[in-house]
Amino acid sequence: MTSRSENTYMMPANNYGKLALVIALIGILLSAFGFVKDPGQFFHSYLVAYVFWVTISLGALFFLLMHHVTGAFWSVSLRHVVESIVATIPLMAILWIPIGFGIHDLYHWSHESVMASDKLLAAKAPYLNTTFFVIRTFIYFIIWGFISYKLRSLSKRTKSNNDILSMRKVSAVGTVFYALTVSFAMFDWLMSLDPHWYSTIYGVYLFGGAYLNGIAMVILVIAALKSLNLLTTEVTSEHYQDLGKLLFGFVVFWAYISASQYFLIWYGNIPEETIWFKRRWEGTWKAFSLSMIAVGFVVPFFALMFRAAKRNLVFLSSICLLLFVAHWMDMYWNVMPGFHRGNVSLSWIDLSTMVALGGLFFWTVWRSLASRSLIPLNDPYLNKSISHKNF
Repeated sequence: MTSRSENTYMMPANNYGKLALVIALIGILLSAFGFVKDPGQFFHSYLVAYVFWVTISLGALFFLLMHHVTGAFWSVSLRHVVESIVATIPLMAILWIPIGFGIHDLYHWSHESVMASDKLLAAKAPYLNTTFFVIRTFIYFIIWGFISYKLRSLSKRTKSNNDILSMRKVSAVGTVFYALTVSFAMFDWLMSLDPHWYSTIYGVYLFGGAYLNGIAMVILVIAALKSLNLLTTEVTSEHYQDLGKLLFGFVVFWAYISASQYFLIWYGNIPEETIWFKRRWEGTWKAFSLSMIAVGFVVPFFALMFRAAKRNLVFLSSICLLLFVAHWMDMYWNVMPGFHRGNVSLSWIDLSTMVALGGLFFWTVWRSLASRSLIPLNDPYLNKSISHKNF
């Protein structure tokens, strides 16, 4: 292995992290004013922003799990970038607290009078109750936090194949727990907003969007590092192409699962199931739904079909930003129709909460990147990753 100095790969001082923190503070102040002005709108806007950012953290965690489980070498030089995104999971645990305080504003099953007057909800009371809801969320974050902490700790001391094997074993077990916890978290935080409705593939559909946007975040962080003339030879157009292929694949996967969920419910034609989509096909929600399909699938599908597009970091980054817009629309589409019936009603609080959480997210990522070398210098497969070629 070529000898490399750790200092060479430490991120130099820059203002990206400070800027993110300042933006976050502005967003927090505006959001606090929004809470005082309209608590109902605040909690719904906050939930949209929260699931947007936490699913990106979870998408990056799955990227890391698959990197280890499959023994991929091409992504070794990206591993510390991915781990820095995963490092936001403890932050996401803290940022869930406002949702806990807003349970009665967000989830009508949390009111005892509602449960008592609805036979269907009364039957779900052993699962849908405030105490168990909070306990489950605590368990989710304990599991995600442990997996991410264990992988990042092992990564710091990786020097041999035995260390890589240890990470693979943790990832193999972690993937099983990841699949279960992410599915149930999405059932709890989003599907239970309408507790009469259910979908057996809802967790898979949201996982698809999470992984897609986790990949997009990896690309955007790399682009930010490249703007500082970092990782100029360690991450190349070969890596962009592989990331672009994953991006393209999961654009299709997300669209396929979304369409599958819709058509299964459509031809089943069961009122308890169809009402959920009916609300999203009324008034201006119809145009919103169609726009989400165009932004989240049609445009990126055709844009990412070509090899040259996947090897151009500027173009790839622009597609990632477009996918972020689609992801926000997707989260908004999941949360808001029950709050704003009939028509889309955008609020400035939607923006302030996104800015607040997004600023904290990027500040955490940047701090993690600055805390150690940008690439895993002692990984035995690092040179192979750097010299990787697509054929």
